[in-house]
Amino acid sequence: MDLVIRGARVVDGTGAPPYTADVAVHEGRIAAVGRIPAGGRRTLDAHGLALAPGFVDMHAHSDLALLRDPDHSAKAAQGVTLEVLGQDGLSYAPADERTLTGVRTAIAGWNGPGDDVDFDWRTVGEYLDRLDRAHGGHGTAVNAAYLVPQGTVRAYALGWDDRPATPAELDRMRRLVAEGLEQGAVGLSSGLTYTPGMYADGAELTELCKVVARYGGYYCPHHRSYGRGALAAYAEMLALTREAGCALHLAHATMNFGENEGRAPELLALLDAALADGADVTLDSYPYTPGCTTLAALLPGWAHAGGPEALLARLRDEDNAARIRHALEVVGSDGCHGVPVDWASVEISGTNDPAYGGHVGTRLDSWETARRLLIGDRLGPTVLQHVGHEENVRAIMRHPVHTGGSDGILHGAKPHPRAYGTFPHYLGHYVRELGVLSLEECVAHLSGRPAARLRLPDRGLVREGFRADLVLFDPDTVAAGSTYERPRALPTGIPYVLVDGRFVMRDGRRTDVLAGRAVRRTPFAG
Repeated sequence: MDLVIRGARVVDGTGAPPYTADVAVHEGRIAAVGRIPAGGRRTLDAHGLALAPGFVDMHAHSDLALLRDPDHSAKAAQGVTLEVLGQDGLSYAPADERTLTGVRTAIAGWNGPGDDVDFDWRTVGEYLDRLDRAHGGHGTAVNAAYLVPQGTVRAYALGWDDRPATPAELDRMRRLVAEGLEQGAVGLSSGLTYTPGMYADGAELTELCKVVARYGGYYCPHHRSYGRGALAAYAEMLALTREAGCALHLAHATMNFGENEGRAPELLALLDAALADGADVTLDSYPYTPGCTTLAALLPGWAHAGGPEALLARLRDEDNAARIRHALEVVGSDGCHGVPVDWASVEISGTNDPAYGGHVGTRLDSWETARRLLIGDRLGPTVLQHVGHEENVRAIMRHPVHTGGSDGILHGAKPHPRAYGTFPHYLGHYVRELGVLSLEECVAHLSGRPAARLRLPDRGLVREGFRADLVLFDPDTVAAGSTYERPRALPTGIPYVLVDGRFVMRDGRRTDVLAGRAVRRTPFAG
């Protein structure tokens, strides 16, 4: 055997109680679990440590970070061995040059402008290949799966116009989604409070979901509202995926803003009714109350029509700027989930231009400040929005179809601590300190259940023959190091992480191993 791990407390990802066992690893797979008398080329004494399947980040924004940063300790140090990219309907494939230019500007707040990345791909398959040959052909720090981004597909097929798709444009979108799935994507994402994805009506989305269903993928929407219209938005997603016959995974599922304080049980009742009726539904969440997005995302959808440059022109125009302000402060824009914005809840977490770096860590005081930042930083500012409710967070994470997702934006001077802390925060704060979940329940939420949603037949469990993507942690000390003041501090209590049987973390330190690869959709006969 390449490695024998001795005396670990195995938390196997099924939700079953932990048990003590040895685990042998050979050629990237788990070769044996139990009492293993023989030694291996290497032996690790794991007494006092829990051994679990590597964690799956069901909602990651590492689309460029994996390419630019071989270390990627932000995720590797948390025990994450697989990230799902292409989220919220906006990413970098499939795209032509025109589409790519617009997308890069639109989500510069998530990933930076990308000037340090060679965008030498255009299709989904080429992007996945690019991950495989990253960093001189060695690969990436952790594995990655990809969702076809519906907003990018719409921009590719008909631009950034706020109008229905023609039949020919809808056919083109269907083909682009099918091609992405054929090339290895695991499903389709949407950002229905982001443009241009929000311009699609339910009928258009249903047609794309029918394509996803044929390939056995799943639909992952950031739906139309997490605020005033949250329950109706959840219901819309449940209805259209049932009509399409498509599996549904609700992205960063939560109930935010004052309108929804204490209303998580209503969401869970809606979910339970759908499950009882045979729906295939899962969800993910992060264990924090503030949200994180771009400042531009709060603006009304009509202001974005025509793309990022058209939005900047409207912001510079006094009449249009006044209309935008009215939508934000009086009406409640669709970008701000139908709720009038409370500027004091909006904290700047990052800018692209260092000239505006002095605003990082401050709350906005007015529309005038927000407008000046949007224009000067060319839509680059990222924000934390302090609008969540702890009781909702706890209620949702208890649900049996819940999985973990960081929604981690790694870009910016002061990112949300969830980017570096989601998984140890679940294990340390919500398991050990609060007892909201048992250890075995939590590990299942973070490993076995997401692997099942992704239809990965050999990942997510500690089981013979499965991939040796593993994490060893101390249940008594594991904790997030990241805080709002020190958001990039690494976790404690996670000394070992293996990807494909190779140590990416050893003795709590990042090695130089790059064992991550693109994880492509498993062919589905259904």
